[in-house]
Amino acid sequence: MKPDRTMAPARILRRARERGVAVITALLLTTLAVAIVASLFWQQQVQVRSMENQRLHLQTKWILRGALDWATLVLDTFNNAPYTSLDQAWATPLAETRLDQYIERERIVGENFDATLSGNVTDACSRYNLTNLAASRQPDADQIALFGRLLRNLQLQETLASRVASFVAASQTVQATPENGQGPDGGTGTGTGTGTGTGTGTGTGTPGGSIAPAGANAVSGSPMKLLQVDDLLSVPGFTPEIVERLRPFVIVLPQKSEINVNTASPEVLAALVPNMSVSEANSLVARRKQVPWRDISYFSREVGETRPLAPNSAGVKSDWFLVASRIRLDRAALDAEALVQRGSALTGTGTRVVWIRQN
Repeated sequence: MKPDRTMAPARILRRARERGVAVITALLLTTLAVAIVASLFWQQQVQVRSMENQRLHLQTKWILRGALDWATLVLDTFNNAPYTSLDQAWATPLAETRLDQYIERERIVGENFDATLSGNVTDACSRYNLTNLAASRQPDADQIALFGRLLRNLQLQETLASRVASFVAASQTVQATPENGQGPDGGTGTGTGTGTGTGTGTGTGTPGGSIAPAGANAVSGSPMKLLQVDDLLSVPGFTPEIVERLRPFVIVLPQKSEINVNTASPEVLAALVPNMSVSEANSLVARRKQVPWRDISYFSREVGETRPLAPNSAGVKSDWFLVASRIRLDRAALDAEALVQRGSALTGTGTRVVWIRQN
């Protein structure tokens, strides 16, 4: 029986197709394996870079801590001085200083390690403290007039002063002492409350010295307290442009403070003294560069007895300072501002950092 020669080409074609499918399958498997390996290497690279970023971030934190320690040390040096002025060492800004020459670390081949630090210390008492506008939930008329003059010097509406004072007064809470439950305004009150483990609870109390639960204001429906200048946007009539205009001249401190006449700007100095123009304040600023005022009586004598200052509105020594730090570490950057309260030898308290805000 003769073989069927017509079957041979079909068999050869089928084998060729099978070999083609095998080659394609091998290429697909190779591509899949390469993609998996590349993905694993990519994930590992991302993890390594994330760890490097965390390390740089932690190092910038430590540099910031060292900068604040240096600032508090400089401020403590002049703690015993009878006055605070701009000719003292704390007011000298720190130019951009390279730190990589002072840090001992293992160098990595090809690494660009650039570490720099710069910053400056600003007297927070050179600005008007918005906390002064009210006390015990009552606006202060003298402080409203002072703040109104500052707004006028900055070509803003003076009526905004009373609005801010009302906002500050409404946001103040009266806390009771744990010994007798008596508030600062002389009222007494008792409170009861229940809460769950999640931190929620309810409480009631009598007005005048009521005890409010944690996280709530003692005044029902009272607005949140001013914590920074940006919070002025919550006051009716304030716009971002007005806030930016006010930012270099106002501040919000945890407690009332006096304006330091040795460091205040001409606009703030003119607002401090009734019927004083900004040009006259500029003359006083030029004069104090030569001889700072060692006591507030010297300043009062220079402006004249016919223009008395508001009570407890001005002084010559500061206890609150703003420390601005700018840190650059390789590809990491940190801009921070800290509020520092200088210690008092009378009360035995040391210099402390109140808050730190980072950008």
